[in-house]
Amino acid sequence: MKKIVDFIKRHIRYLPPLIIAVVILITLVTCLSRVKDETGEPEETPVIEVTPSEEPSPEPVTTKPDPEPEPEPEPEPEPEPPAPTNPLTGLPGADETENKRPLAIMINNRRDALPLLGISKADILYEVLVEGGITRMMALFMDVSDVGVIGSVRSSRHYYVDLAESYDAVYIFAGGSEFAYRELKNRNITRIDGVAGRADIFYRDSERRKTMSSEHTLVTSGELIEKWVPTYDFRLEHEEGFEYALDFVENGTPQDGLPAKELSIKYSSSKSSSFTFDDDEALYDFSQFGNICKDGNDGAVVSFTNILILKTAISPIRGDAYGRIDVVTTGGGDGIFICGGKYIPIMWSREDNAARFVYTLEDGSPLSLGCGKTYIGIVSNDTVVDIG
Repeated sequence: MKKIVDFIKRHIRYLPPLIIAVVILITLVTCLSRVKDETGEPEETPVIEVTPSEEPSPEPVTTKPDPEPEPEPEPEPEPEPPAPTNPLTGLPGADETENKRPLAIMINNRRDALPLLGISKADILYEVLVEGGITRMMALFMDVSDVGVIGSVRSSRHYYVDLAESYDAVYIFAGGSEFAYRELKNRNITRIDGVAGRADIFYRDSERRKTMSSEHTLVTSGELIEKWVPTYDFRLEHEEGFEYALDFVENGTPQDGLPAKELSIKYSSSKSSSFTFDDDEALYDFSQFGNICKDGNDGAVVSFTNILILKTAISPIRGDAYGRIDVVTTGGGDGIFICGGKYIPIMWSREDNAARFVYTLEDGSPLSLGCGKTYIGIVSNDTVVDIG
């Protein structure tokens, strides 16, 4: 083909127009014959058919809204401050009592001085022997605003000074033994003495004076204490760092305790104290001198959630003309804890005269009291305690 084209180019000016036309026609036929396929048919351009139903549907175009801003987290609420409690009972108390010094008031407990006044509202009531085989009580109050008359108020003994100091209490009494006065002075105990001091919180009860000897007639009252005690020149709150060594739980019943529905403590040949458990109230009702003990103010039964019996050395003071005794309140010893109709043996300890009493189980773990009022009887190591 190339040769034919070259020939035409060289001789085209000599060929007549007809020959030129023939030559062009032959050239075109030759070129077309080369595009036939092997069967002699000209190649065809393939056609791709697309079925309309097979065509992918176009994705709808959507406009996403702008994301809403994340809400700011709400601030954590401030934790509620713990509700104020009475540190002597574990029960709810007023704000102003949590760091307030309690009052420790000596209570006459002779048969001929009954009825006792105000003790049904005591947070803690101690009973300990004094001379002559009788006992004396010390009532601890955190709040006396609704107690009414309290008494009759009697004299101090040196081991009661120890007990009052262990609570950093304001100690209220009327007179005392020479041993008590010595300790009060040497240890600078905060005190109000109805015999040798200001007497503005004390008075002689007129009704008692009709039937009782004078020593059984001196009383005080919550109203007088609240009026006059703030005018005294001593602190009304604990110093910083003071802590009570008392732990309270809602239910202080010893899990592995033995039954204790009735119990009797024999302080001497002439004085016993007994308790009966009230299942409905879960309280121990206190009895002495053959009768249930009732508050002379309103007839309320004197009852307790907890009973602690602490055993220690008790001995006569050699050479004392009145037969006074010494009661050891430091060191340690055995004891019994009664609550919720059951009892367990415990241990008590106290480092020195200013320290708090510490109560533990026999394995050394802390003892938890039930929330409520507590009776504490301090007895000789050989005292008989009947529990059943």
